Amino acid sequence: MPTASEVSSCLSPDVHYMVCKLGLEEGERTDIGNIVSPTGIVSWDVITACIDFIQTEDCTIDYVKSVRLLGPVCEAVHLNLLSVTPDQFENLYGFWFEWTNNKKLFLEGFYLVTSSEITSVALGLMKLTSCLERALGDVHLMRSKECPFLFRDLLLSEELALIFGQSVMAVLCVFLGSPRSLNLRNILWHGFASPQEIPLKYFSMLLLLTAGLGQLLQETIYQTECMLLHRAPFIFTQLDELLVFPDQEGILSVGEDLISKSDFVLEIMLPFWTAGITAFRQKRYADCVILILPQLEASLRWVYTKANNCPDRLLTAESSTLYTTFDQILAKNTNNEEINHIPLMLGDPIMEILWDFLNNQEGPRIRDHLSHGEVDLNVFPRVIANQVLCLSLVLLHKFIGKQHTTTKDNELLGETLNSAQCYRSRFHPIGKLRKQVLECTRNLQMWINLPVPPQDQVQDNTRLDSTVESNASNILVKAIFSSLQSQLPVQCMETVVPEDYFQSGNTWSQVLKEIWNLHISTLYCPRIVIEVVSLLRKITSQCQIVSEKVISSSESRYSQWMKKSLRSRQRLTYLRMLDSIQCISPVMRVILLLVTVETRNAFALCEKDDHEIQQHLKFLKAILQYTENLVTYTNPEKNKWTETISLTEMFLMKMKAFICKQ
Repeated sequence: MPTASEVSSCLSPDVHYMVCKLGLEEGERTDIGNIVSPTGIVSWDVITACIDFIQTEDCTIDYVKSVRLLGPVCEAVHLNLLSVTPDQFENLYGFWFEWTNNKKLFLEGFYLVTSSEITSVALGLMKLTSCLERALGDVHLMRSKECPFLFRDLLLSEELALIFGQSVMAVLCVFLGSPRSLNLRNILWHGFASPQEIPLKYFSMLLLLTAGLGQLLQETIYQTECMLLHRAPFIFTQLDELLVFPDQEGILSVGEDLISKSDFVLEIMLPFWTAGITAFRQKRYADCVILILPQLEASLRWVYTKANNCPDRLLTAESSTLYTTFDQILAKNTNNEEINHIPLMLGDPIMEILWDFLNNQEGPRIRDHLSHGEVDLNVFPRVIANQVLCLSLVLLHKFIGKQHTTTKDNELLGETLNSAQCYRSRFHPIGKLRKQVLECTRNLQMWINLPVPPQDQVQDNTRLDSTVESNASNILVKAIFSSLQSQLPVQCMETVVPEDYFQSGNTWSQVLKEIWNLHISTLYCPRIVIEVVSLLRKITSQCQIVSEKVISSSESRYSQWMKKSLRSRQRLTYLRMLDSIQCISPVMRVILLLVTVETRNAFALCEKDDHEIQQHLKFLKAILQYTENLVTYTNPEKNKWTETISLTEMFLMKMKAFICKQ
């Protein structure tokens, strides 16, 4: 197994030949005048003539011959771009980039053609291909209601073939569309290509092709009178939940030190890491993440091959097998269905950060949104770049040699490492449930301070007696609580007492927070756990709605009471509402305790038979039904407060019967 410094390429021999040599072979020179006119109009016939097909039923593209024939064309285009000024480039092609909805990016791409920065071509291609994918998706939607998720499926779509022509789409497929092609997008975004391995002329060619597509599209729009609409960019939300690591400017210097010492960095990829930190310093936050994310994948793939003893998986796969990407690296099992040793090597906290940043459906899915061109790169959040950079430093540190004690003892780094070790998933369904429960807990705490009419304004004959009903409910709640208490984690059993659920203090909420602070592994949760958590989230959501309605109605009615604007019947309803609140308050609290307990117990259901599982799910659905009914009954337009009390008593009896027999 080669060391990080011994890896000379992550491209397999065939892919390396295709990308680094085939199109660079000496061939007949092509006159640029045959490819593009003096006014910038692309001659597509000359370019499409370079595409060769294997004579089969489906006329498969012969990628080897096509790349060889396109080589001189790309060279001519590249030399031509080197001969024009920025103003000439904009005058020739600026208008034809408008269709991408990102004209600025393509015009800036011209400067990368002449850049001396070694990572410029790779960075430019990653930005160009993602933007091109988004723009082609917008064009696809001119003829369809849905856009394919994968770029290769988009390029093969009938819709784009009808608009641009089959031969034009074949050209794009040679550059971007298949593992058998140059496949420039994937080998860069997945961290397979080193900076030196991508010929600059392919970037120049894709700039010209993008302008040429704009020219073809203009003709289509003119002939069909169709309108090209652009989808709104994806906006990263939940930025507060992404704050895992502190934002410390000084950490960049630590990062540079780690990069030079860590075995996590493949030596051939070192320029990408350095350029990523430079981009952050220059406040180019999107560029920073675009440069760093593929390197995280490349380095983790190298660790994956060592951990699972499969060195062949380090290289780009051929068309017959899958690439080893984040999906495989973070999976429970390897492709051979053996246990993946990466989770054991990295530990739960780091794995959960990776899953949260990249994979969990309710998370930011940073790489997906960036690589598919969904993000406005001009307003990319600094916080995300900082989090990706800090996660990288954690991984760099994990694979640093024991001899580098100075780096290990750094105070700034220590704070970052501590943040990683304390991490609990925030975007896994269990993490989202945790947030819901704690938010609902805080909301229920507000019931303590709900205003009530002065006692001297409440006549004895207007207040309906709820003492008997309340006592009956409290007895049931205490019985339920006692059963739940025995299911709590051992360290929390003594800190939870029934009285907390009936008193006005916040002890009960603090206990819930302590329980949720205990780690629950979210990696590779069984299907039944996800199903249970889904029900618990719905229950908690309904509790939150009830709480908000109660607070709103109580404050509104109190204000009307004090202004003496309530009629006699409305005063009775208000007082009955106060009785109901007193009745359901401990019930709501105990439901949140149950949700907390059920989350931890869900994993045990995997060992139950189908009958027991269905009975358990039925019980949770009954709780959900109760909370949904509460939402209806507490609606200000319904005011079914009397029914709320009777509904609660019936529910508590059913709940006690189920819980106490467990």
